Amino acid sequence: MSESSTRLSVFKTYKLYVGGKFPRSESGRVYEVTDSKGKWLANVPQSSRKDARDAVVAARKAFGGWSGATAYNRGQILYRIAEMLEGRREQFVREVADAEGLSKSKAAAVVDAAIDRWVWYAGWTDKIAQVVGGANPVAGPYFNLSTPEPTGVVTVLAPQESSFLGLVSVIAPVIATGNTAVVVTSERAPLPALSLGEVLATSDLPGGVVNILSGRAAELGPPLAAHQDVNAIDLTGADAELARELEIAAADNLKRVLRPRAVDFTADPGTDRMTAFLETKTVWHPTGSLGASGSAY
Repeated sequence: MSESSTRLSVFKTYKLYVGGKFPRSESGRVYEVTDSKGKWLANVPQSSRKDARDAVVAARKAFGGWSGATAYNRGQILYRIAEMLEGRREQFVREVADAEGLSKSKAAAVVDAAIDRWVWYAGWTDKIAQVVGGANPVAGPYFNLSTPEPTGVVTVLAPQESSFLGLVSVIAPVIATGNTAVVVTSERAPLPALSLGEVLATSDLPGGVVNILSGRAAELGPPLAAHQDVNAIDLTGADAELARELEIAAADNLKRVLRPRAVDFTADPGTDRMTAFLETKTVWHPTGSLGASGSAY
């Protein structure tokens, strides 16, 4: 090859992440993504209702294994996600800077915070049960124990402006507690989310636990909110009008709904997003008697 020859750039092809695989939208549609200055960055898949249904099927299929895994194992996998992100830090700094119009130093701070957030939630996987569960005092010879269990398949409308730290802040608590997720990315800035799918695929996370769709929230939200096999929906990325429409649709099968509200994603996240998608199971068990005296334990 001569020194004067010019090497052609290899442009990245962004795809959906569904069931542990990377399909294009079944509709074949794409839309252009630009940076804050209007410069073209990529063409990304514009997901269809069929893609949304496929994502729900994948999430449901993965739910049994993921919810049945030990909390400690889930924590290990979330920590592995942080490890893999650390290794691809420079790529995400570049994508976040383009997506959110940030300087490189500010984008680096956002990416570092997102990595730390995965670690934070990894530490909570085997501790949240002690916070929201426990033994209940009852008048009778019984043990009465309450334990949290995951709700099921959760649809997440990701934040529109915080394309990476906000994204991680809404996905991590859902899967840390044993749920599976169908995520609709920020419409304007989907690239960090689609790249996150590549990280998840190499982080020991079973296929289908997180499914990532790019496209229009107004198009994908209604069929997901009305889907009978979706158990809960996080409306963080919906505007007021769309949120109201989706909340009405979600009522049909009594979905849990997390309403949109102003959130500072840089602040301590607390446990609210974990407990939002947990159910409480209470079990009664007779204590029995000890010895001839009939004393109970």
